[in-house]
Amino acid sequence: MNLKDKRVCITGGKGFLGRHIVRQFEKRGYKKLFVADLPEFDLRTLDDVILMYKKIKPDVVVHLAARVGGIGANREHPGEFFFDNLTMGVFLLDQAHRYKVDKFVALGTICCYPKFTKVPFKEKDIWDGYPEETNAPYGLAKKMLLVQSQAYRQQYGFNSIFLMPVNLYGPSDNFDPSSSHVIPALIKKFVDAEGGKKAALKWFYNTSASRQLCTTARDRKVTVWGSGKATREFLYVEDCAEAIVLATEKYNKPDPVNIGAGFEISIKALTHLIAKLLKYNGTIKWDRTKPDGQPRRMLDTSRARKEFGFQAKTKFEEGLKKTIEWYLKT
Repeated sequence: MNLKDKRVCITGGKGFLGRHIVRQFEKRGYKKLFVADLPEFDLRTLDDVILMYKKIKPDVVVHLAARVGGIGANREHPGEFFFDNLTMGVFLLDQAHRYKVDKFVALGTICCYPKFTKVPFKEKDIWDGYPEETNAPYGLAKKMLLVQSQAYRQQYGFNSIFLMPVNLYGPSDNFDPSSSHVIPALIKKFVDAEGGKKAALKWFYNTSASRQLCTTARDRKVTVWGSGKATREFLYVEDCAEAIVLATEKYNKPDPVNIGAGFEISIKALTHLIAKLLKYNGTIKWDRTKPDGQPRRMLDTSRARKEFGFQAKTKFEEGLKKTIEWYLKT
C-alpha cells in the first residue's frame, strides 16, 4: 500500500512516542500528516472522536494516544487507566470503520501479556493467563483493541493491525515522578541526589574523572522500589517509531506483533548502570515494601523482523546516554 500521498492522522502525536513518529513519517517523505491530541480533541468522548474524523478526514489512523504511567500511577488510578484507554480505542476504531478509513494501526502494550509468561514472550502466549495485577486494568483495556481489531476484520473486512511495544525510553520521555516509568524515574532520582542538573552535567561530560567516595557522598541516598530482581526489556523510542512506520506501510494481517529489542536486564543492573553513567557515588536503598511488578519481561521479536523487516538498531547504553544528555540539557 503506497501511503505517502494519504492523509495520516497520529493520535497522541504531541506525546513522547508521537513526536518521534511524526518525525519518522516526515523523514520518509509523508506530506499529509495530522495530529489529534489534547486540547483540541478529547478522544475519550465520542463527540470529539467524530469531530476528529470529520475535520481531518484521515485515510490512515495511527492510534498512540493513551493514559500511561509507572507502577505507582497504575496502582493509584486503575479505574481511570482502564476507562480512558478502553473508550479511546473503542470509539476511534469503530468510527474509523464507519468513515471507511483505509487502515487503522492500534498500539497495544507489553502489559497485555500474562503475569507469568514464558520468556521470550511469543505473540501466541497473549491469552495464557491474567496480566500482572498492578497494571492489569491498563493492559486489559489495551488488549481489547486486539479483540475489536480482529472482530472488525472478520465481520467488515476492515484493515486494522495491532502492535505491542515493549517499555520505551529516550529523549522527550516523561520525567514527572508521579507518572514516569522506571528509566526516567531513576535518572531523575540520581540527578536530584547529585544536587541537580548543573552538578550532574559537570560529571557526565568529564569522561576521565572518577569520583572519590567522601563524607558528603555517603549522605546521598537514592531509594528504588522493589527488590531489583525483576527484569525488563527496553526499546529506544526512535527505533520504536521506525517499527511503527514500517508496520503501517507493510503489515496487513490480523495477528498481533511484538515490537522490542530482544534483550532483558534486571532492575538492579539497570539501576547500577544509570548510576555509573551519571558517576553517582552515594547509597542505593531497595524498598522491598513496594512491588516489583511483572517478574520478567522480554519479547520474541522474530515476527516483526519477518513481516516488515524491523530490527532495533540502538545499543542500550548508547540510548541511555542520549536520554540522560537530553534530560540534563532541558
